[in-house]
Amino acid sequence: MAQFSVNPQRFDPYKNFKFRVKWDGRYVAGVSKVSMLKRSTEVVKHREGGDPSTSRKSPGRTEYDAITLERGVTHDTEFEKWANRVWNFGAGLGAETSLKNFRKDIIIEFYNEAGQLAIAYKVYRCWVSEYQAQPDLDANANAVAIQHIKLENEGWERDLNVQEPTEPSFTVPAV
Repeated sequence: MAQFSVNPQRFDPYKNFKFRVKWDGRYVAGVSKVSMLKRSTEVVKHREGGDPSTSRKSPGRTEYDAITLERGVTHDTEFEKWANRVWNFGAGLGAETSLKNFRKDIIIEFYNEAGQLAIAYKVYRCWVSEYQAQPDLDANANAVAIQHIKLENEGWERDLNVQEPTEPSFTVPAV
């Protein structure tokens, strides 16, 4: 089997459980789930009058799906502060919304099993379109309270400056 990796010792794909999210130059505390990065390009069908009864296809507009970030409820107010930039209850008539600084670029990083940065994506011009401050509360439940924000964005790209790490070799001490 051909190995295309820069790291010839790595045959396994990366796992999805070691990741971090960064905005404003710092990591956001407690993020436990990030939805997928997905883009879709519309198909524009066309044909010339003399063509057979089949269509030709070309790319149209590209849309980027919203990204949802989830984390356990804590005293950290980063989700709420960002959501309040789009709409702030009690701000006064005509001042509920401030479109100044409501967008942020974020970075989603994920790591290999050894904790080394493996891949990163830059997500551009994000803003909070949905904020859930707390979940349904249930006295009979046994779960972590989760809050989430939904981020609209205008595109993302892989950070090609993040190179594949050389995986460490852990040696087992002799007994």
